[in-house]
Amino acid sequence: MSDSTRSSRADRVLHSFVDVARLGVTLLAVALSGAAVAAMAGDRSMHVPPLPPTVAALTPSLRALGGGEMTFFGLSIYNAWYWVDGPGWPADRAYALDIHYRRNLDGVLIAQRSVDEIEKLGCGTAEQRRRWGEAMARIFPNVRKGDRITGVHLTPGTVRYYLNGAPIGDIADDEFSQAFFGIWLDPKTSRPEFRKKLLGEEP
Repeated sequence: MSDSTRSSRADRVLHSFVDVARLGVTLLAVALSGAAVAAMAGDRSMHVPPLPPTVAALTPSLRALGGGEMTFFGLSIYNAWYWVDGPGWPADRAYALDIHYRRNLDGVLIAQRSVDEIEKLGCGTAEQRRRWGEAMARIFPNVRKGDRITGVHLTPGTVRYYLNGAPIGDIADDEFSQAFFGIWLDPKTSRPEFRKKLLGEEP
């Protein structure tokens, strides 16, 4: 076999490897792109669990406006959905925040974290926040992965809490109600991207 024949065959083999490599890169890019699109579509179309029957009976006009996954340093903390009978965050109508926990959390720490976020919003005095924290600590249980806490805003200014559909306590204080739900829904929230998801504003 001549040198030119060997060279020609080697060139054909090399080109075949290059073509296969290019095809592999293209398929990988398509697969990754498809996975990214699927992930984004999955976030937008998360399955919305119905409200507990006890809550649905109390507020039958509510509909899920939006929701999403709350993460902290890449860890999934909970999924939450915001239920209301129209757009926005009304002060004079019923609405609910339904939180499904993905991790075990201490109830006292949930209460303290809530107080910290309320303080960041600039809501209430130090004395009010102390009282609100004590009230939440009495109500909030330790939660385990799979538990859900539903907070319902009832006019005039009462928050009623449910654990897995069972009522666990009320806090009747209009200022507290606005401060508590403001953790997620106030424009000054520390997680504005999550607020957009709850309000159905994220495309």
